[in-house]
Amino acid sequence: MKLTGNTILITGGSSGIGFEFVKQLSALKNTVLITGRDTKKLEKIKKEFSEVQIFQSDVSDPQAIQALYERVIADFPKLNILINNAGIMRTLNLQDSNMDLSDLTREIEINLQGPIRMCKKFLPHLKKQTAAAIVNVSSGLAFTPLPTSPVYCATKAGLHSFTLSLRAQLQRTNVKVFELAPPATQTELLGSFDREDMAGVSIMKVDKMVQAALRGMEKDHFEIRPGQSNQLKMMSRIAPEFILKQMSRPVEKMLSGKLS
Repeated sequence: MKLTGNTILITGGSSGIGFEFVKQLSALKNTVLITGRDTKKLEKIKKEFSEVQIFQSDVSDPQAIQALYERVIADFPKLNILINNAGIMRTLNLQDSNMDLSDLTREIEINLQGPIRMCKKFLPHLKKQTAAAIVNVSSGLAFTPLPTSPVYCATKAGLHSFTLSLRAQLQRTNVKVFELAPPATQTELLGSFDREDMAGVSIMKVDKMVQAALRGMEKDHFEIRPGQSNQLKMMSRIAPEFILKQMSRPVEKMLSGKLS
């Protein structure tokens, strides 16, 4: 995949992995468009990167996706790469009797339904381009769950499965389908996790992770697993019970009320 001269839409581009994609893809002379829910964050990025185009939008809202599509296609008809990056991660105690049922599935609406709907909406346009790509950002936890974040892990496993199916269905088109499965990465998503529970986890710097992602895309590696994500997939195959037991260690803290 050629990584220069593209028009690229990145959801959740105002922070974390998405923002790092903005920096590195802009430097490669691409036209970069980003979405986010926080207007102030988007405007701050616009001040730093005047060439980046910003769109306030929410991937959990189908009507917002429709409006985004109409604006983007009208103003940037050469759009040829979609990076579905927007996502949230929470620790959830499923035994908490005070949990709001409507809030419980928020990660599904953002992390799974959002990318599926974005793919469906933008796919007809992408198929018209000479060269196009969809990049779905899943997680190393798509292969082995972290039981303290059960809904997040379920969404990433679901996104992994969806991406496999999407790639198979698009094999005779000009749209390449990539999956980026980041390991634990140095972003704000890790802020709510206990340092003790992260013992033994190699946290990858976000710039190195995105560099690995871009190298993989350039070489047409369709499932990109930087850092420990590769180990998680391997362990899920050769020793699934062992790796699940290791990943389940923080559950005792959660059940004792030490982990929110």
